[in-house]
Amino acid sequence: MNGIKCPIALFFFQGNYSYTMDHLDELENQSIFIMREAYKNFKNLAMLWSIGKDSTVLVWLARKAFFGHCPIPLVHIDTTYKIPAMIKYRDEFAKKWGLNLVVGKNEKALSDGMNHEKGRLVCCEALKTMGLHSVMEQEGYTGLILGIRRDEEGTRAKERYFSPRDKNFEWNFKDQPPELWDQFKTSFTPDTHIRIHPILHWTELNVWEYIHREKIPIIDLYFSNAEGKRYRSLGCAPCTFPIDSNAKNVVEVIEELKNTTSAERSGRAQDQENTYAMQKLRARGYM
Repeated sequence: MNGIKCPIALFFFQGNYSYTMDHLDELENQSIFIMREAYKNFKNLAMLWSIGKDSTVLVWLARKAFFGHCPIPLVHIDTTYKIPAMIKYRDEFAKKWGLNLVVGKNEKALSDGMNHEKGRLVCCEALKTMGLHSVMEQEGYTGLILGIRRDEEGTRAKERYFSPRDKNFEWNFKDQPPELWDQFKTSFTPDTHIRIHPILHWTELNVWEYIHREKIPIIDLYFSNAEGKRYRSLGCAPCTFPIDSNAKNVVEVIEELKNTTSAERSGRAQDQENTYAMQKLRARGYM
């Protein structure tokens, strides 16, 4: 299984041996349970892979959930403005892990000259949201698994693990099903588009602790370079900026996070423009 260990779903005691789950085991088990529930209940699923830490952890969890093989197509929306190292990493690990990679673009918007100078939120909607809509309609996907977390950004805190959208992928954040005591609604009308968020309950620190425990190979843009800069969140090159940092490896990133007071997405320009505009953008289908 390429070094992947199967998750332990229960406490067990046998003879003189015992095993007790720690907080990472609990997070992993919950995420794998949600992922398997999604795979069982929804047809034509896809998983978004942005090449960042969260979606890469999600790919790792999928490979654990399905015994070393990810049976769900991985969708990457290529705006053509990604940092080149991200595309190199994507292609290398898609091949190494045997992933079914589907790359989508909004070719019309790109040919019309869409870029961040027309407005970052306008550009995000055209190249990311509409690019995603295009590939999902083209491939017939009816559900999408994403690596978002509640603590990452304000509007994401309103999400559910199984979050329904309408046929146009639009999200009514004021009308979401309750999810109490791990009781999830997985039955929806046929024209419903489903977003599934298996790591919604994780924190940024949890993600890095899990990367460290599992030895997940993460793109080195997250680590400090010779200029004392590293990326904390990854996106398009014109709209994503590195932070000052001396954290050169996963352990040092973890220690840095334990002492920081700055927001995770403080280096993402579109997040700084307008909180309500971001909420509207996500309501229209933005990731």
